[in-house]
Amino acid sequence: MRLLAALPYPWAMRVGRVIGKVMMMAFKRRRDIAQVNLSLCFPELSGSERRYLLRKHFTSLGMGAVETALCWWASHEKLFSLGHLEGREHLQAALRQGNGVILLSAHFTALEIGTTLLALNVPICAVYRTHRNPLFEALTQRARAGYARRAIPARDMKAMLRALKDNLPVWFAPDQDFGRKHSIFVPFFGQPAASLTATSRLAKLSKAAVVPFFSQRMEDGSGYRLVLHPALENFPSKNIETDTRRINQIIEAEVRRYPEHYLWVHRRFKSRPDGSPGPYAEYRRRKRPRVR
Repeated sequence: MRLLAALPYPWAMRVGRVIGKVMMMAFKRRRDIAQVNLSLCFPELSGSERRYLLRKHFTSLGMGAVETALCWWASHEKLFSLGHLEGREHLQAALRQGNGVILLSAHFTALEIGTTLLALNVPICAVYRTHRNPLFEALTQRARAGYARRAIPARDMKAMLRALKDNLPVWFAPDQDFGRKHSIFVPFFGQPAASLTATSRLAKLSKAAVVPFFSQRMEDGSGYRLVLHPALENFPSKNIETDTRRINQIIEAEVRRYPEHYLWVHRRFKSRPDGSPGPYAEYRRRKRPRVR
């Protein structure tokens, strides 16, 4: 990964595309999960269209792996030139209220580099899930310490509230399935999805504005668009289900614009409202028999 980060950016992205093709062949379980997700979310597409989208997604995944290497090892000067920030005025207007800002985002394959590039332009706090691999966790923490004002574990709501009280932007992506606790079932691509209510609860407790933030790879290969949208109006409402449904609609609209860039290898629909097996039951990792 360190060698990849030393390559010129266009070369590194070419390597990423090759890595993505290898990943698609090697990671059968993740490929099957992505196929299930695409079938659930895009029933209007033909089989050949979904297979094409699947191939593009794994290419995007491979590029995301190389982008993570850039975040870990490339210089800030090299990275800064890749970011093209739009909508800074929306964040500044929200911060003038003095209650912090929740940067609403989602798990796209360019998540790591998009967040890094934003942090090189404006001071932010990053919310993260810890890695099981201690080496990856150490490298990720070291990288985040170099650009984020604070790195906050995903389940530490008190730390998020402290950051918002200090009038800092807190990057937050509530679009993964964390199970039934602290979640409610609202539609995502027409499917019941266990969705975190934390965005609404954080906004209500802190009075922070919610500013959607998404990053996309630019088609000409010149870097990344970092787009800050206007703060949500009338949020939070008095109904937490209405708020959570609205968050899912915002994320879904962005996914539909760039479907190959979304993280389809995540089991987004593994939790079910009635407790029945999810759509990935046949792809659960099977335990190998113990050799005696």
